[in-house]
Amino acid sequence: MRTIHASGHDGVAEHSVEPNASTAGSRNSAPQRRQFLSILGGAGLWPITSWAQSTYPSRPVRIVVPTAPGGAPDIAARLLGQYFSEATGQSVFIENRGGANGNIAMTEVLRSAPDGHTLLLGADSYITINPHMYSKLTIDPLRDFAPVASVSSNDFLLTVNPQLPVKTLPEFIEYARSAKPPLAFGSAGFGSQHQLAMEMLKRQTGIDLLHVPFRGGTPATTAAIAGEVQVLLAGGSSRPQVKAGYLRALASTGRKRASDFPDLPTINEFYPGYVVEIWLGIFASSTTPQPIRATLQELINTIVARSDYATKLNASGLEPLILTTAGFTEMIQQDYAKYGKLTKEIGIKLD
Repeated sequence: MRTIHASGHDGVAEHSVEPNASTAGSRNSAPQRRQFLSILGGAGLWPITSWAQSTYPSRPVRIVVPTAPGGAPDIAARLLGQYFSEATGQSVFIENRGGANGNIAMTEVLRSAPDGHTLLLGADSYITINPHMYSKLTIDPLRDFAPVASVSSNDFLLTVNPQLPVKTLPEFIEYARSAKPPLAFGSAGFGSQHQLAMEMLKRQTGIDLLHVPFRGGTPATTAAIAGEVQVLLAGGSSRPQVKAGYLRALASTGRKRASDFPDLPTINEFYPGYVVEIWLGIFASSTTPQPIRATLQELINTIVARSDYATKLNASGLEPLILTTAGFTEMIQQDYAKYGKLTKEIGIKLD
């Protein structure tokens, strides 16, 4: 678990997540738990069912996910929704609103009453990349949304279709350098972190690749399996396909090797300085009352600290991520500056 302290389809797929008794239990005493208690100011881990007596939530909660079902954001949202429902006694509806690099989902949340009953499962790309990509963006993610609680982090896997005659990262780089026409890589869309991560790799290695955007990581993964594109950088959507042998993984993008692929090298081992890590968090409209946001943060942090929750996240290649409000805000600001510099250097604009 990563714990940080800091100062200071265009259509809708809707599902009800009902309480699951199998998730009952509390986290045992451990250093990570003590760290978490300090985040909550020593408040302690309340019994997971005590939230049912709270005045919030007073009705079912909707979590809007800016991607198609199946990818890391969708997996994290559904798992969180399951535990959230158990804790509060309220149903949680997961609504997938893919398209426009998250802008459709964000607009939907802002149209709803700012009372904490409609939330955004936000990824770093929507919050820290979009403002640099859309000069006419009607939404300002940093102004219009308040970070409520971090949920998870993970890295991408660099994968290829198994028909490609490469088995290591160095072999892939050499093959890509001589490929005519250039190999095609899939992404979750123009301006997505998938694309920017590959642009970073292209710049660092000197290779040329053709970008083919899709509406989310899952469609891009499907295209890579079918051979419509030869290369893919993706997170949760590609991991099961790698394990099943439908895609071949060459490297991961994190600072350290992925826990679910410990024998897979990182790109950083070959090209020092190359690191791409992804985070997910819950956001509310910035006009949501602070007491509701504080209640949400405590509840979500309590869920994310659970060992059984972590085990289920790990199975999808995700790591629990608990940050203080100040720490979450600081991370957002750092990524905002990093991707602002990169998009300017690359010259990508979407309008």
